[in-house]
Parts: sequence; structure tokens; C-alpha cells
Amino acid sequence: MIHLALPYAVAALLVAIGAFGILARRNAVLVLIGIELVLAGAGLLLVTTGAVQGDRWQAGNILTLFVITIAAAEVVVALAVIVALFRRGASIDLSERSASPEVSP
Repeated sequence: MIHLALPYAVAALLVAIGAFGILARRNAVLVLIGIELVLAGAGLLLVTTGAVQGDRWQAGNILTLFVITIAAAEVVVALAVIVALFRRGASIDLSERSASPEVSP
């Protein structure tokens, strides 16, 4: 069995890189990739914790399946919004977005 420090360190690294991607990037697609990295780190942490505790209900694995499902749905909705903005001719640069969205017919 591997030492537990390795999966925990990889999960922490994934979350740190994802958080940096969310905070430092201006492109909507790159922010979306950062969110996916954070969710991947959370999934790895859940699987590692579930394997260590050895509960009979396999809660870590089941919660990881929920995280994967939510991540897939989030990607579909976010990419649909990004593609719709791009087709309208709007920029997908998040720094150009105002705090209050403009309503146009």
C-alpha cells in the first residue's frame, strides 16, 4: 500500500493549481479548466479518504461519482454559455465583463 502523503499532496497540488487558474486567468475557458482541476482534486481526496477508512457503504467512492456528474453538467452549461457569447460577437475575456449585465433585445 502506498503512503497516504502522496495522494494528499497530489490533491493539494491539483486544488492549488486550479485555484491559481481561477484567480489569475481572464479567459473564461481557462477559468473553467481551473474549476475542473479543483473538482479533480476533491475527487482524489474523496477516493483516498474512502480507501483509508474502509467503510462498508463506500461513501468516498459514491461521493466521487456525484462530483464527476456535477462536474460534467457544469462543463456542458458553461461551455454552452461561452459558445453563445462568442457567437454573439462578445468577448469571452472576463475582465471586459461589467458587474451588471446589459440587457439587449
